Amino acid sequence: SKLIDGSLGFLEKLHDTGRDFLFFTNNSSRSSEFYKEKLAGMGCFVDENKIVTSGDVTIKYLLESYAQSRVYLVGTDLLRDSFIKSGIRLVDDKPDIVVMSFDTTLTYEKISQACTFIRNGALFLATHMDLNCPTEDGFIPDCGAMCAMVEASTGAKPKYLGKPFMETVDMVKLITGMENDELAFVGDRLYTDIATAVNNGITGILVLTGETSVQDVEKSDVKPDFIFDSLEALGQAL
Repeated sequence: SKLIDGSLGFLEKLHDTGRDFLFFTNNSSRSSEFYKEKLAGMGCFVDENKIVTSGDVTIKYLLESYAQSRVYLVGTDLLRDSFIKSGIRLVDDKPDIVVMSFDTTLTYEKISQACTFIRNGALFLATHMDLNCPTEDGFIPDCGAMCAMVEASTGAKPKYLGKPFMETVDMVKLITGMENDELAFVGDRLYTDIATAVNNGITGILVLTGETSVQDVEKSDVKPDFIFDSLEALGQAL
């Protein structure tokens, strides 16, 4: 709930230099409306259409590829509401598809049900692959960790959506109307933010205000095109 120093100035610099932006989060436990209010509470005022989540990518994927399917969703009430409003058919029994997400209301019953449905042949999808979610008090288990439990029990691996996968890039391009060479992904995590860029021919810009250090970059196969200490430093370079 605290702004990173210089972040508002960075958004102003984007505007002043004729650049547009989207916020994209792999956190599927919340909605764009929730994040709009959260950002406003920190003095950052943006419209909902500037905020995209891995949940939104999953909804788009389901509507395009499995529009008539029965879906068992392991997710928060906010995500369930988003699925229902989009016309996805959610069920509690005999689903065609199981969707795992970052469910902060996770129960043993939900996990057990998901495993049973997957063993019975349901397709296994997941909103995103992040193992941990950063908080001000440290890391907490994220969607990837929850999927690992299901995978260990069933032997089935999910198809992940969200960053760093093509479905995310496709949605960003659809929203912005831009092509790969007009886009850049800015973030602090190599295996999601930066991998989204480098895996898809897009400029990747790493900022060192999160979990990634220069030493991590040296050890990683994922190499950003640019590295900046902060968004403020990036803004000064534009």
